[in-house]
Amino acid sequence: MVTVGLLQTNASDQPVDNLAVVLQMVRDAHAQGAQFIVTPEVTNCVSIDKDHQRRLFHRQKDDPSLKAFQQIAAELSITLLIGSLALQSSDPEGRFANRCFVIGPNGEIIANYDKIHMFDVVLDQTETFQESKGYRPGNKLVLAPCEFGTVGLTICYDLRFPHLYRALAKAGAQIITVPAAFSPVSGEAHWHVLLRARAIETGCFIVAPAQTGTHSATSGRQRQTYGHSLLVDPWGKVLADASTNAGITIVEIDLDQVDTARGRIPSLQHDRKYQNPYE
Repeated sequence: MVTVGLLQTNASDQPVDNLAVVLQMVRDAHAQGAQFIVTPEVTNCVSIDKDHQRRLFHRQKDDPSLKAFQQIAAELSITLLIGSLALQSSDPEGRFANRCFVIGPNGEIIANYDKIHMFDVVLDQTETFQESKGYRPGNKLVLAPCEFGTVGLTICYDLRFPHLYRALAKAGAQIITVPAAFSPVSGEAHWHVLLRARAIETGCFIVAPAQTGTHSATSGRQRQTYGHSLLVDPWGKVLADASTNAGITIVEIDLDQVDTARGRIPSLQHDRKYQNPYE
């Protein structure tokens, strides 16, 4: 058994302010018994202003939020998954990294993952995103071997690419995390059903901490996000839904359910080769 704490936040475009809020939430989740605490995508800063981002973002080795998260993980002896931090990168076009971190109870980084799929969409006249213009995509699947089990790492828009989740499950993931800052437009239509589908297809627990609400911005347009942090079991049952308020959700999970679900429907073992005339 492992007790999971999902943090649902309403981050602003000020990393220092966001850090103070999240550190207190981590302490509160730990006080409620959480051993594995997870935060949403862009935990450090929700902003669409590139100039503002360039002024405030750091390289990984210098990022003060990451250092503080490593310190608190060691202090509390918890496993802490930072859904992602927006960071400066070595990209020749000057794009940032959208990077998830898993930090162990000793404060060391167990694994990190750069978001692979970029959110380049036109949802309606007011909701247009070109994430690839500001962020460099990753190109590698990542598993994090934690003391309680194996965690597969994804971020937000990755959710729409089921082959990624199948590959993580086949590689040994028992839990797959989906930290997000989902649009309310697509969230209302797709968030719950896609997360449940990924759980059913893989026989994994899906842990999806999310940003929520209208995000305060000192420059640029304010973003809105859907909320509804979810934890879904390997049979597709929603064990927790955080609705739309910022806060902490605590759920105890039994990883033996992964083997049970996969034993009932062993679809991960049933792949067959087939001809694809469209490739």
